[in-house]
Amino acid sequence: MSKALNHLCKTLKLSVNEIDYIEDKQFPLKVPQDFLEQITAGDLNDPLLKQVLPIKAEQAVSDGFSKDPVGDLLKNPSPALIHKYHGRVLLIASPKCDIHCRYCFRRHFPYQEQTNQRHWQQAIKAIAQDSSIHEVILSGGDPMSLNESILLGLIKDIEKIQHIKTLRIHSRTPIVVPSKAPQDALLDWAKHSRLNKVMVVHCNHKNELSDKTANLLEKYRKNGFQLLNQSVLLKDINDTSEILVALSHALFELGVLPYYLHQLDKVQGAQHFEVTDTKALELMKQIRQQLPGYLVPTLVREIAGQPNKTPL
Repeated sequence: MSKALNHLCKTLKLSVNEIDYIEDKQFPLKVPQDFLEQITAGDLNDPLLKQVLPIKAEQAVSDGFSKDPVGDLLKNPSPALIHKYHGRVLLIASPKCDIHCRYCFRRHFPYQEQTNQRHWQQAIKAIAQDSSIHEVILSGGDPMSLNESILLGLIKDIEKIQHIKTLRIHSRTPIVVPSKAPQDALLDWAKHSRLNKVMVVHCNHKNELSDKTANLLEKYRKNGFQLLNQSVLLKDINDTSEILVALSHALFELGVLPYYLHQLDKVQGAQHFEVTDTKALELMKQIRQQLPGYLVPTLVREIAGQPNKTPL
């Protein structure tokens, strides 16, 4: 038994014999303590546990599922840079995440070829030479898994490019391990930055929202970050209107607006999480009947090669 699995079972009072577990050396079990504390002990059907536990269903091979489901490598003009959409680029800031979500669409991404600081400088140079770009999106991995001083150094290099108006950070760290998320130096920078600042967190279920996360998000909001959330629609995890409505309300109480509800990116190993479009559209109908428009996320799918996300 791996050390991570042993710690998970001990913390959650589970027997390894109860779990349909597989050992995945390429994308191993990784769950931070903050997130573990949000999981209900003794419940194999806990919606948070299902997001992080490697199970044998990941070994199935299904038509239409691939290692690069959203075509990142087709729009990768230089290492660390993904340029799919007009006016904005995505910079792969880190190869690491603080948690391994089993549905991750970049679980097979070749990070070792994309994410050292030399690659960053190449990406910064390319951005500086293209005045049509007004927004830089930091992604990964997870940019907030970086050492705070390194992250801030990258951000300040971006800020020097005068045609960049908006910095957007996509991160699951404030949700899954808020005790580790960058705070002091990042917040001090944010107070004085000329940039528009957007933070898109990734929360799929209201049970992920701890008091630690609430306190952290309040600090980001008070220091000038527009807070948005994106979720992935996941079978047997958040695929009911009751769960989605509760999530929108819980996010809004923390000053976070629902942004996107993603249909699953068809990455190899995640097919057991898929929800049909028919069910997804019915769920959207149900939540529109229960929520004001500003709390209804947009249901989207990302299709490789398309110049924007596709609303469903």
